[in-house]
Amino acid sequence: MDNKNTIVFKTLANFQGVRHQQTIGTSVLKDIKKLAKPRFLPLNLLFSYCALKPGKKLSDVETDVVCDNPPNDALNSVNKNEDMEVEVYPDSDVEDPDALIRRLLLSSLDDPYKKICTAVSVAVASIAQYDWPDDWPELMPLILSLINDQTKKNAVHGALRCLALISSDMDDKLVPEIVPVLFPCLHAIVSSPQNYDTYLRSKAVTIVYNCTSMLGVMSGVYKTDTSALILPMLQPWMDQFSSILNHRVPAEDPDDWSIRMEVLKCLSQFIQNFPGLAETRFIVIVGPLWQTFVSSLEVYQRSSIEGAEDPYDGRYDSDGAEKSLESFVIQLFEFLLTIVGSPKFAKVVANNVKELVYYTIGFLQMTEQQVHTWSLDANQYVADEDDNTYSCRVSGALLLEEVISSCGSEGIEAIIDSAKRRISESQQGKDSSSPGWWRLREATLFALASVSEQLLQAEVSALGIGNILEQILTEDMATGVHEYPFLYARLFSSVAKFSSVIKHKVTEHFLYAAIKSVGMDVPPPVKVGACRALSQLLPDADRGFLHSHVLDLFSSLTELLNNASDETMHLVLETLQVTVKAGHELSASIEPIISPIILNMWASHVSDPFISIDALEVLEAIKNVPGCIHALVSRVLPYIAPILSNPLQQPDGLVSGSLDLVTMLLKNASIEVVKAVYEVSFDPVIRIILQSDDHSEMQNATQCLAALVSGGKQDLLSWCGDPGFTMRSLLDVASRLLDPDLESSGSLFVGSYILQLILHLPSQMAQHIRDLVAALIRRMQSSQISGLKSSLLLIFARLVHMSVPHIEQFIDLLVSIPAEGHINSFAYLMFEWTRQQGEIQGAYQIKVTTTALALLISSRHAELGNVTVQGHLIKTAVGITTRSRAREVPDQWTLEPLPTKIMAILADTLIEIQEQVVAGEDEDTDWEEVDTEDAETDQDLLYSASAKLHGRPTYEYLDAMAKAFDEDEDEDYEDELFSGADPLNEINLVNYLVEFYVKFSQRDRPFFDNLFQSLTKAQQNAIQMVLKR
Repeated sequence: MDNKNTIVFKTLANFQGVRHQQTIGTSVLKDIKKLAKPRFLPLNLLFSYCALKPGKKLSDVETDVVCDNPPNDALNSVNKNEDMEVEVYPDSDVEDPDALIRRLLLSSLDDPYKKICTAVSVAVASIAQYDWPDDWPELMPLILSLINDQTKKNAVHGALRCLALISSDMDDKLVPEIVPVLFPCLHAIVSSPQNYDTYLRSKAVTIVYNCTSMLGVMSGVYKTDTSALILPMLQPWMDQFSSILNHRVPAEDPDDWSIRMEVLKCLSQFIQNFPGLAETRFIVIVGPLWQTFVSSLEVYQRSSIEGAEDPYDGRYDSDGAEKSLESFVIQLFEFLLTIVGSPKFAKVVANNVKELVYYTIGFLQMTEQQVHTWSLDANQYVADEDDNTYSCRVSGALLLEEVISSCGSEGIEAIIDSAKRRISESQQGKDSSSPGWWRLREATLFALASVSEQLLQAEVSALGIGNILEQILTEDMATGVHEYPFLYARLFSSVAKFSSVIKHKVTEHFLYAAIKSVGMDVPPPVKVGACRALSQLLPDADRGFLHSHVLDLFSSLTELLNNASDETMHLVLETLQVTVKAGHELSASIEPIISPIILNMWASHVSDPFISIDALEVLEAIKNVPGCIHALVSRVLPYIAPILSNPLQQPDGLVSGSLDLVTMLLKNASIEVVKAVYEVSFDPVIRIILQSDDHSEMQNATQCLAALVSGGKQDLLSWCGDPGFTMRSLLDVASRLLDPDLESSGSLFVGSYILQLILHLPSQMAQHIRDLVAALIRRMQSSQISGLKSSLLLIFARLVHMSVPHIEQFIDLLVSIPAEGHINSFAYLMFEWTRQQGEIQGAYQIKVTTTALALLISSRHAELGNVTVQGHLIKTAVGITTRSRAREVPDQWTLEPLPTKIMAILADTLIEIQEQVVAGEDEDTDWEEVDTEDAETDQDLLYSASAKLHGRPTYEYLDAMAKAFDEDEDEDYEDELFSGADPLNEINLVNYLVEFYVKFSQRDRPFFDNLFQSLTKAQQNAIQMVLKR
């Protein structure tokens, strides 16, 4: 029977794969035929049902499964052909097929075989999405009756499994109706361990979690109703959860771990969504929660860290839920993170924060499985360390960060004291020759490194951390590198993290050790740690020290690179890049050696975006070393030329990668280098854009050509001897990229290219301005990519600036050009511009577009008053917006005059910059934790935060606004090609807006006042603040 159950399970999985094709394969039907016995009748009906499109009723299609004996009749008819559709011809004398299948499925929920029961539950839940409650009102009463029948444990299991699936998809209408009836039934199950096993009780808690999650979502709109609904049930559930958590965590009991996980998830929902209600009742949870936390570390230590007991890693129950000890501990940390991060509940742990941190560090020890995996696979070690993968170590580190954020100096003190205790314990283990002493030492260093930024910012603790680390580093460097490779790796990374508070001699000693380790025969984790240390220590290393060792380091890194793969290759290339930059003029001497190696590395991994980009960055670092660029260019161009000239004969990715390489060489290059690159690449790049259908090649070629125009400027036109031919070629490229029928992806970087043309070839482009504007409008209207529209809007904004002082003429030009679906191109452009402005990214782009809008409204052109644009979103319904409701009632927007919208956009820009200033002044402010009962809107809070200016902002405050804008934008969006040669990039946006508002309000006060009255309070406050300077 076990084999048959397996066949049923696999058959169901196969049907999920073919349900959209409505076709049943022969091999699947043979499996069904084997099981075509009375007890499998409902399953065979399920198969026929699953073959239908999701949501389509059985009675809506034709079938040839006769309901009296569906399996064999269906099989006999289908076996005549290899693959044919299963069709049902309903007999008027038999029960409605929909009702029959639903009834038979429910009758199979008590099947003793869990896999069959799970499959039936999935089918019931799938049908319920479309039929319940309207066409299947008896579903929930039947399920509740099964749950309440203690004599049929199999039925209870099936009903709970089914309800767990249904409850995860219930909406805001169903949950309030079902919770009052359902929760008492579930509580009866959870509170009766003598009658129900842990697995069933866990499923009941899962349903509570699903329903509570939806109530939490609803609480944002129906706070009073949801609170009234949950209030009478909260205390009984708190008491029950307390009882579950109160027992010590047992070893090798995944069912117990699972129910605790579900309890923690429910408690998180109570805290997050009903903090006021849960606060007074949470006291019953505190003691049991601590018992669970402490005892789970004992189990985790024996099972995962030492490997003495089974942690059930990578295993799942029959429903597909993970049941490992690791997943339970991660959920425990997430719940503690919720508590510590909540102002109402953080006080629960405030008095015991030192113990919390102390035990957390214990959880951060490397597990036996991690040691085994990382020892065999250095790539996995690098990946897990870099990517912060889902693990107990990462979750624990996040908790430590939150402890400092919530508890401040007390949290820092707790981490330092706990680190000292753990170091002392590890030293005792070391002295007693305990084999695992190093794990606790490594975990403590890992914990300190995870909060290094916060510790270093707290100047009081920085010196203490330095002393602690110096003692550890000095002692542990004398231990065997081969015996404790992961501890060595952590020592290196710790020095890099805390170098600012460690004595110079100690740092230099470790830098020397890292350089030597890269070239020595040591375990891979040690080399990984050495590379991490070098990447962070080399930029600040003494030049004299580097001169003595940098050539040896280059030799070791290149040798290491030859043996690296995947993640380790990324790390070595990153280290090599830092070494080139730190080597200064000495790097020039090794260019002939290192450049060919990196070029070969780039060529062999050109299809790998991560490795190829890393290699390009190393080459760019070499290029920027004084005296290296000409040698590098002369090395690259002979290799690149035949690739670009014969793109169709190249392997995938090589042409696109080559174009990236050429673009890199052009960045900030001298005119001589640009001309050398032009002679090899200009014609091939033009042909690629005009002839290629590969969007990646077109994008990279467009960027390359833009870089050529930016570097060559007017000289570029004469390099081939025929300026007219060169200009026509450039215009042909623009014509193809602006073709409205070209897929948007192919045109993605046309904005950058057109910008270079109008900036560097303005007189030539002036002759084609009308055709250019018309083409830009057509390309915009057909664009499917928001980023492409934004780049084209930037072109229009730049043209507005170039038309000063005759902006009216540019508006007239736009008015004279038709636009499909709009009265003219100006109306279409402003509709899209005002709608898209908030999505534009980059300091330069925001400066140009924002100031262009100010210029447009300042022109007072009559056409401004004739254009209406999208205003604000109209809330058409109260409640949760489900997918179905969104389809039935799409978003609706108000319409408002263009001048009003522009005024609002400019005011919003000021608000955003003010927010950056406020955030910079008080980084500890936690805006998302402000209770809506106790505060006004965020905008009002923001203005209140600025009230210290007493109504008149100082010049220092305005400067701070300008600096905050530049710093915030430049961190994430820096496009040198866009901004490098444009004087508009020097605009101080804050000063510009202040001057604009002052002049605008003085020049036409009635018009200004009229627009001002239409703004929100926050927008008015922002404008008033700058007018009072």
